[in-house]
Amino acid sequence: MSREVNRRAFLARSTAVAAGVTLAAQAFPASAATRKPTVTVPDVDVREAARKDPAEATLAEAAVLMRRGRLKAVDLVQAHLDRINKYDATYQAFAVVVGDQALAAAGKADRGEGKRGPLSGIPLCIKDNYFTNGIATRANSFIFADFVPDEDATAVARLKAAGGIVLGKGQMGPLATTRATTPNGTITTVNAWTPNDPSTDPGGSSTGPACAVAARMATSSIGTQTGGSITAPSNQQNLTGLKPTMGRTSIHGVIPLSFTRDHSGPLARDAMDAALMLAVLAGPDPNDPRTLGLPAVPDLIRSATPVVSSGGKVRLRRATRIGVPADYLGSASGDVLSVRKTFLDKLAGVSGATLVDVTYPDDWALLTGAFNAIRLSERTEPFRHWLRADLTSFGVSLLTWLQGLMLSGDEWITGQRAKNHLLREVLDGVLSSCDVLLQTGPVPFDILGLPEIAFPIGFDSSHVPVGAILGGGPYEEDRLLEVAAAYQAVTDWHLRRPTDPAAAKPRSLTAEPNRPRITAEEAAATSS
Repeated sequence: MSREVNRRAFLARSTAVAAGVTLAAQAFPASAATRKPTVTVPDVDVREAARKDPAEATLAEAAVLMRRGRLKAVDLVQAHLDRINKYDATYQAFAVVVGDQALAAAGKADRGEGKRGPLSGIPLCIKDNYFTNGIATRANSFIFADFVPDEDATAVARLKAAGGIVLGKGQMGPLATTRATTPNGTITTVNAWTPNDPSTDPGGSSTGPACAVAARMATSSIGTQTGGSITAPSNQQNLTGLKPTMGRTSIHGVIPLSFTRDHSGPLARDAMDAALMLAVLAGPDPNDPRTLGLPAVPDLIRSATPVVSSGGKVRLRRATRIGVPADYLGSASGDVLSVRKTFLDKLAGVSGATLVDVTYPDDWALLTGAFNAIRLSERTEPFRHWLRADLTSFGVSLLTWLQGLMLSGDEWITGQRAKNHLLREVLDGVLSSCDVLLQTGPVPFDILGLPEIAFPIGFDSSHVPVGAILGGGPYEEDRLLEVAAAYQAVTDWHLRRPTDPAAAKPRSLTAEPNRPRITAEEAAATSS
């Protein structure tokens, strides 16, 4: 599908979503809009570390080992449960663990019973705002403290239909607004790279799913993003996170935060794992009109497969112009500046990659800053009942909900006009001179519904991961994967794992952890 066709389709969808209406699903012929490549795990080379320790294996490595009869699903699941039992009292990545259920599903997979697919036997962590049939879904909030869904979210259903096994629910910021805390603001999940220092930013709000994968307590995970909640924890914890284009994946069955900005996507160990997860998740869902009538899902797995010549030289699958804005280096200092410079040098050395300077328009800071606050009014809409009934039910995240109530209708309309103007500046301006764009944060691609990928590029002097974020054109997740996969083929940052903490006494999942608390003001300042 051409970039111009993708552009037209995306502009039409964005306008419809902003207006709260549904376009006809026949934007593309049914055969094109519903066609989806078969998801098959490629025969990747399996590292020695993965053969020795199942919890070390990537999703692709684990699938290959099981396909070759070298690994049982029960042993894979048990290896991750052992780590949860041993270390999650420190990490506190999980809100709920369903170990017996997971082992039973693994046993069925080993016997060839039940669902068979590309994720057969793969243990997964699910962010706690996805509906999970029969498993508590609290979104770390007082409002949903007793909520147990009787159905799975579409994303969860698709993962399970592909053979994936749910290990448990990942901790998150209350109602997906900040880093993972209890509803009253007590910090739960830590950064897997600094488990004894809760002050180190672990990224939010998909904090638990990120920590679970980074700490080798799940092979892969899914999160949601409204304002950086997939890309930020991925960058902070040395993962590859992929936030797709609005509508590429369904958010049916996800506790909402923003109708026009909520996205679902994977937090994975590398580009291939992210591609496999997204390939399973992507596609039309009649329960989510945003997914209907879109361009066909490209071959994501092919895109995440590095192209290597017979002489061992890595090249990009397509020649790609990588935009580098002035603030990419200009906003950094110290360790981060050094890491970014090295990253650019390495990227420029990949055959087919061309770095190009990109200049932002004069009103960029205004459009990506002040007008971004319009998102706050959207979050109040589905929660008006609780806002009227009991403000204390919002806990530490209350201030942003109140801020949303204070925004007027004319401010919302002005914000939507500004958003449309920004979208045109990105599509017709910035992306006219490059194919993908390096970013210093998730804005503006996440607020516009455009795809972005986060991946590791090094560490600072405190051994905390440093990551990069690439944004792309509408429905061009494949191009983002091509760049990330090529970079990972010539580096090993994505293979680094954090040192295990000292084993701690297993904690009660219902007990408040002995951790600091963030204030309502701090929660508002870092809110998605």
